[in-house]
Amino acid sequence: MADTSTHEGPTVRMQLQLAGPAVLVGAVSALGLFVVDELALVVEHLLWSSLPSAWEVDPESGWWIFGVLALTGLVVGLVVQFVPGHGGRDSATTELIAPPLALSAVPGLVLVTVLGLAGGVSLGPEIPIIAVNTAVLVALVARWRPGVPTGLVVMTTASGTVGALFGTPVAAALVYTGVVAGFKDGGALWDRLFLPLASAAAGAVTMRWLDGPQLPDAGFPPLGTPGAVHLATGLAVAVGGTLTGLAAVHAFPHVHRFFHGLRHPVLYTTLGGLLLGGLGALGGPLTLFKGAHQMGELVRNPAEHSPQELVLVLVVKLAALLVAAGAGFRGGRIFPAVFMGAVVGLLGHALIPGMPLGLAIACGILGVVLPVARDGWIALFIAVAVVGDITVLVVLSLVVLPLWLMVSRAPEMMVEPPPARVGTEPAP
Repeated sequence: MADTSTHEGPTVRMQLQLAGPAVLVGAVSALGLFVVDELALVVEHLLWSSLPSAWEVDPESGWWIFGVLALTGLVVGLVVQFVPGHGGRDSATTELIAPPLALSAVPGLVLVTVLGLAGGVSLGPEIPIIAVNTAVLVALVARWRPGVPTGLVVMTTASGTVGALFGTPVAAALVYTGVVAGFKDGGALWDRLFLPLASAAAGAVTMRWLDGPQLPDAGFPPLGTPGAVHLATGLAVAVGGTLTGLAAVHAFPHVHRFFHGLRHPVLYTTLGGLLLGGLGALGGPLTLFKGAHQMGELVRNPAEHSPQELVLVLVVKLAALLVAAGAGFRGGRIFPAVFMGAVVGLLGHALIPGMPLGLAIACGILGVVLPVARDGWIALFIAVAVVGDITVLVVLSLVVLPLWLMVSRAPEMMVEPPPARVGTEPAP
């Protein structure tokens, strides 16, 4: 992740002075997420409900899915190639925390993000939303509070957005524990987390007021006291998830290199849209979009899909994530990874007699998210948050140890950005 640290830990006086602004930053970050989400829902309703209804066509038909995604790829490519700012940075080269973009790149980034979310592209909102919020709030704070370090604004804004995305400040605290651990100048951990956590709490509360959490809570029965069989079956499912995630990680740079070898964004995103359309027509509506709502449908009705159907959904979603992320669409990889983890869990539940559904899904999510996000904290947190059962944490805390040995030497799921030329806009 980008080094956004300051050289000295914040003093108590600074924390008191900036606590109010940090809360405001968190609330504004949640508002930014809400606005982009709502814009995407309006466009999504137009593409997948209003137009099909007016033209008396089935929006779940293969040709409609193919057409919408192909058109989405073309329009995103036109924006990335010709609109000032080029739609911001390629999300394939970007982590959650990155240096702020110029404000001129924000409109194009918002546009391609809304198009991707609404068009059914298999990416989540986390990376572009954090980039948009960071660019706007860094510019505002620089104007109204010029003495506040830019790195602190970046951390606080990203924390507020993560809190809003996952509906709790705990997610941001866990994510940024790893960032803070990399600081070289010491200082108490909670001194450094104080302002980001205040922003994350404000972002989580504001987003829940506005629209609720992004991840569904299926409310599985508690696992209770785990036994050896739970550990063994949980490890088996989690290893399957990790192998799935590692397949995506190792294939990703090759997919990215193939698309970007076409050189022009309008070509490679259009091709990506065509391929996503074909994959969507093959896998059906469950394999579209970022996957949060679709995951809720799957886990609430686990008996409606055979193991063969689940394998098809998993393969199609994996391919769709690689194409979407590799072909220049803007979006994050965590939400699709969570969806794939839930599918792996459903497969484990179907194939292992007597395995509790909540444990299977939690272990599947842990397994896929860990190599994709390369963060044990966020993988553990999301796995527990989705199933809503804290008792699975005992099993997950043991299972994650061998999984980390599997992924610790694997590459990250991102590619190196092309060298930037001084005075130029972000490369598409």
